[in-house]
Amino acid sequence: MLAYQDYLDLSQSPHAEERGQAARIAARAYLDHDGPADEHAALYAAVLSFLDDTSVKVRAALAYELLRSVHAPRPVMFALVQDDPIIATAVVQYSPVLREADLNVLAKAADEPVLLSIAGRQDLSPKLTAALLAKQNKQVDRRLIESQDAHLSEASLLELCDRWADDSEMRGLLLAQPVLPAAGRYLLTEQIAEDLARTRFVKGAIQPARLKRMMRDLVDDATTHIGNDSQGQSAHAYIEALIESERLTPRLLINAYLYGRHSFFAACLGQLAKVPQVRVAATLGKGSRRGMHALFHKAGFDAPIGNLMCRLVLLARPHNLAIDQAARHFVVSQLISALIDEYDGDVPEALEAIFAYLNEMNVTLARNAARGVMATFCDQVPQEARLSVTQLRGEALALPAA
Repeated sequence: MLAYQDYLDLSQSPHAEERGQAARIAARAYLDHDGPADEHAALYAAVLSFLDDTSVKVRAALAYELLRSVHAPRPVMFALVQDDPIIATAVVQYSPVLREADLNVLAKAADEPVLLSIAGRQDLSPKLTAALLAKQNKQVDRRLIESQDAHLSEASLLELCDRWADDSEMRGLLLAQPVLPAAGRYLLTEQIAEDLARTRFVKGAIQPARLKRMMRDLVDDATTHIGNDSQGQSAHAYIEALIESERLTPRLLINAYLYGRHSFFAACLGQLAKVPQVRVAATLGKGSRRGMHALFHKAGFDAPIGNLMCRLVLLARPHNLAIDQAARHFVVSQLISALIDEYDGDVPEALEAIFAYLNEMNVTLARNAARGVMATFCDQVPQEARLSVTQLRGEALALPAA
């Protein structure tokens, strides 16, 4: 308990620390008051009077005591919002007295520190989140992405992906979000591949044509992986975006099936053919060749591509392509041989790009399968074992400079 006269002495002290103590006492007494109305009115007036104190320490002490109370006087909190940034930002972030309408008004004219404080509040509404995103401020967007209380919609996340695709720091934050839509994850992954291919280190280490193929294959792999992990409406929207942007090519579908992403493969065919995914999966799993031809035709593929897809599915059925790399190599080799035999070496123009892709993939799969095999073999053979090699030529080879 403190005598009123002692309180008055503190409130009129020349020392800011003592006036700050008086401000906290008045604020706490006001919030806890359950006595006469005139006493409550006097305490309210005392709280208001500290708004005029010349010391930021005193006003900060007042704000600290009122900051998290739902019973803090609204005029006082609004005055503190207009105060020094160190006070205003704390009030904006934590005061429950401020309503969404207040924060929407503040967001339209506020500078970055206040915007960051709004973004740090709990349970932001979609409208307030949209108002903050409209500022296109990197630090504010970062706070929203990191906040567990900013319930960003899929549309907002896609907007952020589009806005910050070329910023590696923001890309990392967005990709770390488990709720990031598949379309946004794809957009960022594609940008990462482009940036990586442009780096001096990568360009200097890999021949340009090979680098282009590598990046294409990596993006294809990421695209099908993202699609296979997506479900529900997000998966539907993702595939629709691939179709509209003409990225859902036969090459991409072949990649998906060869790497065991059959759910994505079936979902893509279902959307293209306007057939339920369950029916598509059943046709691919146990359906006849005739039934598969009808499915691929309905999905918009001409006869040569449809035949190739049917052959791919039939060759792959006995294998678990998701984990069996040797089976992948076998299937691709068989597809290449079948194309050569079927067209007597004269592959039609409609299949030329796919034929070239299968040959490139065959080399990649063969390389991957060969890694470490010789070293393992050398470790396992007896020490006295020798390679049978005829005499090497003595003349030097004239090779062009690298």
